[in-house]
Amino acid sequence: MKHVFKKVLAVAAIASASFVGNAAVAEYPERPITMIVPFSAGTSTDTVSRLIAKVMSDNLGQPIVVENRAGAGGSVGTSEVVKADPDGYTIAMGTVGTLAINKSIFTDLPYDPEADVTPISFVGYTPTLLVVGADSKFQTLEDLVAGSKAGDGITFASTGNGTSTHLAGELLKVLTGGQMIHVPYKSGAVGLAAVMSGEVDFMFNHPVSAKKNVEAGKLRALGVSGAKGSVVAPEVPPINDSYDGFDLIAWWLIHGPANMPDDVTNKLSAAVTAAINAGEVREYFATSGITEGDVPLDGLKGFISAEVQKWGGIAESAKAKAD
Repeated sequence: MKHVFKKVLAVAAIASASFVGNAAVAEYPERPITMIVPFSAGTSTDTVSRLIAKVMSDNLGQPIVVENRAGAGGSVGTSEVVKADPDGYTIAMGTVGTLAINKSIFTDLPYDPEADVTPISFVGYTPTLLVVGADSKFQTLEDLVAGSKAGDGITFASTGNGTSTHLAGELLKVLTGGQMIHVPYKSGAVGLAAVMSGEVDFMFNHPVSAKKNVEAGKLRALGVSGAKGSVVAPEVPPINDSYDGFDLIAWWLIHGPANMPDDVTNKLSAAVTAAINAGEVREYFATSGITEGDVPLDGLKGFISAEVQKWGGIAESAKAKAD
């Protein structure tokens, strides 16, 4: 009889623990969630984050407070998130920089993007456009490559050493076998102005701002960095069509610290998916050249690892390091 009684108590305890666990998940979130944006206010990452956070807040029934923690290419804010409690109340908007490129260009990165994060949801991506000045003698990508092989002293602008725009130029140099000189600038706007004036020959730039200047007669687009092309410039051919293996995109991915509970991760992931499908978000994506995420939750870790390897290989080849 005692044996039976003990079994009943054990079953009751398990059932009680299960109920408490399920209740805890059902109640999450019970308080506001903090979303760290590891870049300054007003950047594209900040804009995307605030829009997604607003819709997520409506879906989850709790405010998502966006806080900017800029510095060291996004490493400052990201390191703050990976050190937080893995309870789902501190998350971040990760980028190709913070979760892929930084591992190779910073000597003492205070986190490992593969081991120290819990991926929650892929948000979206955008390629860049390779542009030259409207008065450039290079009419096509083939012209540009030919010039680089002929010793024309081809130069390309970027938004700084080790950035995606820098590494895109380095990959083009490797795949074409041309000679191209990197000229870093403090911002995309300054670099683009240098291209327009003829100070440098080309640059990889955000598709929306590049397209506006192309339509204004100030630039000419010669190629798209992503193999799938650009939704805002479908007439521009992917560079990958001419040089196999050229497939570089900027992307956003929401994550938390390592070891977050699966149920909490799943709930947040579902909220992000719902936000991406909301009308106001889809409208913003369409006008901003962003394609919604197409990597499932169970594929995010593999995606990050592949991106770390891809960008790391380019950075190593170019011996690129952050300023």
